Amino acid sequence: MTGERNLAQLLSGMRPRLNPGRYVFTSVQDGPPEGTAPLVTVAEDEGLTLVVRQEEADAAGLPYDYVAGWITLRVHSALDAVGLTAAVAAELAEAGLSCNVVAGFHHDHLFVPYDRVTQAVELLDALAARSV
Repeated sequence: MTGERNLAQLLSGMRPRLNPGRYVFTSVQDGPPEGTAPLVTVAEDEGLTLVVRQEEADAAGLPYDYVAGWITLRVHSALDAVGLTAAVAAELAEAGLSCNVVAGFHHDHLFVPYDRVTQAVELLDALAARSV
């Protein structure tokens, strides 16, 4: 199943969905602790980055500094598509919102400051509407 590559189609078809919960980024040395179900893992020289639900991190005693909301862009973007990440990041940056992007096989996932997640969805909806 091939993903979309046309930037106008990607933007107009984003259909951002806010996923429930609060998510945090943390780093461990020996793999995910028992009781955690990482949404994302990234192997780095310094350790294994995990994105987990805040309550799981708290229960496992994992440190974190950043609490995020998770937005899924429901358009099926091709992994070699050009411009979607840049356009989304620029839109959010204009409003002073940080954005951590993770590309899945089918969709892109955005982690934005939890206290501004509603604003982020509204901005993305407006960007999609302007891109039709």
